[in-house]
Amino acid sequence: MVADRSEAVGQEVVQLIEQEGGQAFFHTLDVRSDESCAALVAATLARYGQLDIAFNNAGVFAAPTLTEDQGLDLWQRMLDVNLTGVFNCMVHELRAMKERGGSIINTASVAGISGTYGAAAYTASKHGVIGLTRSAALEYGKYGVRINALCPGLIETPMTVGPDSGFNEKMINAGVRSSALRRQGRPEEMAEMVLWLASDNSSYATGGHFVVDGGLSA
Repeated sequence: MVADRSEAVGQEVVQLIEQEGGQAFFHTLDVRSDESCAALVAATLARYGQLDIAFNNAGVFAAPTLTEDQGLDLWQRMLDVNLTGVFNCMVHELRAMKERGGSIINTASVAGISGTYGAAAYTASKHGVIGLTRSAALEYGKYGVRINALCPGLIETPMTVGPDSGFNEKMINAGVRSSALRRQGRPEEMAEMVLWLASDNSSYATGGHFVVDGGLSA
């Protein structure tokens, strides 16, 4: 099940999966809405009969601003999407997984393990994702549900490049210079970690946050 606010973007992913021989379906989702998250899980159960893996990967970023100037609207937007969105999804995913077990992967960030200049709201939301992941992992391990967080660094996605990005060239260059590998990461490199966390190969991993940042936080 592919879920996104944008049907065009979601259908593009569906087509890519089908081109590789897989089967996929799109479902409209706004993670800020508990009802929308409930509908997604219900649609998944109706189609497949069970839910084994969930990857909660919605997020937003904003241009750097001093904490005193970020304002309540920006603060609330960061929390609504980055943190409450993960919570909304997890509530319904966990209910669906309690009978059979499963794996949940939440996207946090390297900003979830350290401070980030000019991004107090974003950083707070990502710290929250790691805290939520840890607490839920303790609660649901007895049901065979594993819950982990992915902590990407500077990755080549629309969040860091393109017209809707909160990053500028100076920020990108600074991040590249600060990383051990001296480059941005690729989405495929994040996907490999997600696939590992989703698989039985990571059967003893839960409550963890896995940093994939090219050495940025080192």
